[in-house]
Amino acid sequence: MFKPIEVRALPGYKIHVRYTDGVSGEVDLSHLVGKGVFSLWSDPREFARVHIGPAGAIVWNEDVDLCPDSLYMQVTGKKPEDVFPSLALKEVDA
Repeated sequence: MFKPIEVRALPGYKIHVRYTDGVSGEVDLSHLVGKGVFSLWSDPREFARVHIGPAGAIVWNEDVDLCPDSLYMQVTGKKPEDVFPSLALKEVDA
């Protein structure tokens, strides 16, 4: 899987992510602001603290992180089976 190598906060609760394969783009996270653990983002300074964690997740603190694979699919518009070919349904000859 491709790993994120850069992430930065943008206005309007968006982030820009760049991956090892050269894919990059914006993801709008505004729909999460104020919900559950994402209430942290009610303070825009906290949202701006986004970074890549040691395991490769997109993180803000020990309680708030997002899966880089999910963000990759949002940026590229790909489906899980496009990113992870082993998930594709295979025809079985019975």
